[in-house]
Amino acid sequence: MKFGKEFSSQMVPEWQEAYMNYGFLKTLLKEILRYKQKNKPPATIPAGLKRRPSLYRAFSGLINRQFSTGAGGSPHDIESQAILINSVSREDSGGHESYQTTFLMIADEGAEYELVYFRRLDDEFNKVDEFYRAKVEEVMKEAAMLNKQMDALIAFRIKVENPPSWFDRSVEMTRLASDVAASASALSASMPSGAQTSVMIYNFSFFKQDESSSDDKDQKENEIRVNEKIWVEKPQNITLTRPAPLEVLNHVTMNNTLETPRSTIKGLLNVPKHTELTFNRENLRKVEAQLKRAFIEFYQKLRLLKSYSFLNTLAFSKIMKKYDKITGRDASKSYMKMVDNSYLGSSDEHFSNANRSKGMAILRPKAKQERHRTTFSTGLFAGCSAALVLALILIIRTRKIMDQPGTTNYMETVFPLYSLFGFIVLHMLMYSANLYFWRRYRVNYSFIFGFKQGTELGYRQIMLPSFILAALALGSVLSNLDMQMDPETKDFKAITELLPLMLLVSVSVVLICPLNIIYRSSRFFFLTCLFHCLLAPLYKVTLPDFFLADQLTSQVQALRSVEFYICYYGWGDYKLRETTCRSHPIYKTFLFLVAAIPYMSRLLQCLRRLFEEKDPMQGFNGVKYFLTIVAVCMRTAYSIDKGLSWRVVAWIFSISATIVGTYWDLVIDWGLLQRHSKNRWLRDKLLIPQKSVYFGAIAMNILLRLAWLQTVLDFKVFSLHKKTLITIVASLEIIRRGIWNFFRLENEHLNNVGKYRAFKSVPLPFNYVEDEDKE
Repeated sequence: MKFGKEFSSQMVPEWQEAYMNYGFLKTLLKEILRYKQKNKPPATIPAGLKRRPSLYRAFSGLINRQFSTGAGGSPHDIESQAILINSVSREDSGGHESYQTTFLMIADEGAEYELVYFRRLDDEFNKVDEFYRAKVEEVMKEAAMLNKQMDALIAFRIKVENPPSWFDRSVEMTRLASDVAASASALSASMPSGAQTSVMIYNFSFFKQDESSSDDKDQKENEIRVNEKIWVEKPQNITLTRPAPLEVLNHVTMNNTLETPRSTIKGLLNVPKHTELTFNRENLRKVEAQLKRAFIEFYQKLRLLKSYSFLNTLAFSKIMKKYDKITGRDASKSYMKMVDNSYLGSSDEHFSNANRSKGMAILRPKAKQERHRTTFSTGLFAGCSAALVLALILIIRTRKIMDQPGTTNYMETVFPLYSLFGFIVLHMLMYSANLYFWRRYRVNYSFIFGFKQGTELGYRQIMLPSFILAALALGSVLSNLDMQMDPETKDFKAITELLPLMLLVSVSVVLICPLNIIYRSSRFFFLTCLFHCLLAPLYKVTLPDFFLADQLTSQVQALRSVEFYICYYGWGDYKLRETTCRSHPIYKTFLFLVAAIPYMSRLLQCLRRLFEEKDPMQGFNGVKYFLTIVAVCMRTAYSIDKGLSWRVVAWIFSISATIVGTYWDLVIDWGLLQRHSKNRWLRDKLLIPQKSVYFGAIAMNILLRLAWLQTVLDFKVFSLHKKTLITIVASLEIIRRGIWNFFRLENEHLNNVGKYRAFKSVPLPFNYVEDEDKE
């Protein structure tokens, strides 16, 4: 792979704009090369040589250097140098120095091209150096803050455990550091590949405590260094030191960041939060867990920062070598010497010494490997599902099952039971396709969703359970395809009639199973988000919560199928495939409630965000969901009572909700239809190079949004059964949601890129209160 592609693939996605523009500089070098080739005198072959000059290309570097302007002479002789680099102080960069290259061979032919090249090269380097400096300053501030948190933790632990007045502080530090180190090995699974090289493992050495005086201690704290290995080692010569002063606890309060319904209600009632320190082992465990998460996030920052420094330094080295090769000069040594002496190149001073071998042995992240058995099993069950679909079609056609008298009863009772699994499988397959394309176009979905490091699933891990469920559901359908009762018992076989219920119970048991099997971390993450959706106004709204609520709005028919399960097996006679609960007022009432619950959850989430963020857009978004709730209720009322008035009202609200929803999808959620964008009617930044994909997605979204109007229009399509038509419309909505998912997360990712937002803030356990007598 060429370096340009490797360089792009290893970038931190959210920092793409801050990297050196390697492709642009390479384009400038190509212009220099074309000019030299155009104005190069024809090569003369010395007498006696009959071979073509191209056969001597292996020695071209020696020939070019022999006649190179910048190769000869002493390196200290300015007349023999091609470039001269000076550092200048810039007020717009906070007084930090920037670098300016002077091209000395201005009299050479074509020098204007090289002049432009060095001007752009300086711009790129100063951009990279300034960004790196700003990020290092942020890291140093966070390091100092974490050091203060550690002092408070040690004092808190002393207060809880009440040890003797003398103890080894380094042992306490190493105890927590070892726990952190053990948890950090899972970081790389969701990290960009650029952070997975061996030179990108870091460390910080806050934990060293010298036995010197308090003045020396303050000096040590001001010299916090970020190292190349995350590694804390107990000194060989253990020095017993006095514990951290317990007076630090007088300036510390607990930071209650846990969002619960209770805390939300207290906030509405203006009940003051409990911030006083309570010294018990439960709080100590909570504090240690919070600090561990903070340190792991800090490690990630250090690794990505080192990756940024390394890749950009390598890119400048590569581009200067290309320049030397094209021009025959020897300017790369001078320029790279400046890079090495700059803030960017002197990262070893910030990532300073430690025990590299032990640090890398402890914290080298293990890359997440794709298991062959997952791929094999996915293919196996996909093949089984395809074979079962084919068998189902052939059996229906050969036996002419759809022409038998029991078909209508089957479509009214059994078909809605199995359609639930079809909706689930289709949504899982769409999500796996989302994961594939997010990874292909480098959308950092694991960071956006806030997945626990190393536990996020790939598209193969999603496809495997979806095809297993599809195979089980299709097998159950084939077993339950009888259209006529047993002539002896006058009913259907109980075991086959219970197959869909048993399958649903099995899926539910697996979903809530507490054992560490079948993606437990992902299942619990899903259940947590689902619980937050059900109690929407009582929990702080995060992206995974409202993203899942949006998915549920596309699964209204699946939720109604779950309602029918309760109706069919609870109040009906499943052996006779009969049920009368559909005419019951309670069932009809729940038809409204079940359809409105997902949209109501989103409405409450919008109101919560409007209350907290004071963002009027959340209010407009809430109006959109309110219109949708009214439209869904009106369509449900029309499906129950086929009256003209209900149809007119359902028409009005359905069209209004469709127009508002389509506009919100395209303009707000996807960020498209920007008239003055450089990509006309799209947006400035696009991850997919083919613009036709975006226009196709816009057209698909509009058409699939209109598909649900069929419930009001009552179109008759090829004499399909009503339940079949409802299932098709619901499936089209799930497909639309899958398309929406990709572009919604792409827009969110580009917003993070525009703000260079590559990390999530981790709440710290302690708040330091400024001493009033300090001044």
